[in-house]
Amino acid sequence: MSYTVGEAARRIGVAPSTLRYYESEGLLPEVARTKSGRRCYSERDLEACRVIECLKESGLSIKEIRDFMNMVQQGDATLSDRLALFKDRRKTILAEIEQLQKTLSVVDFKCWYYQTALDAGTEEVVKDLPLSKIPTQHQAARKHLIGE
Repeated sequence: MSYTVGEAARRIGVAPSTLRYYESEGLLPEVARTKSGRRCYSERDLEACRVIECLKESGLSIKEIRDFMNMVQQGDATLSDRLALFKDRRKTILAEIEQLQKTLSVVDFKCWYYQTALDAGTEEVVKDLPLSKIPTQHQAARKHLIGE
């Protein structure tokens, strides 16, 4: 099956201009064209675009993605380099998730804190609570906030 630029863009969830940009940047060098010159995206092109989107969301620059796509074009000789790239991305993403989890725990603590204060009608009921009086799931966030 083949898709026009608009159809391909809809299937991937990007703007048609994004696909044209990827092609102009050398990320999709083999997009077929009809006799009239219109782009004709294959399922393989869509898969490549999804990988590009994934790498972009993981924090790689266009240059780094281009380098990866060039490795793909080089074939099996670059398999270990491609694996190393994805292992590195995985490590980076896990570190970001860990940081986001810490941030979420602080936000959750503050939601509990302000809801408790609101329910009591005053912040005084929670302002100086000892750690032992704070729900267990929020104690680590409280420790973080007070520098322990």
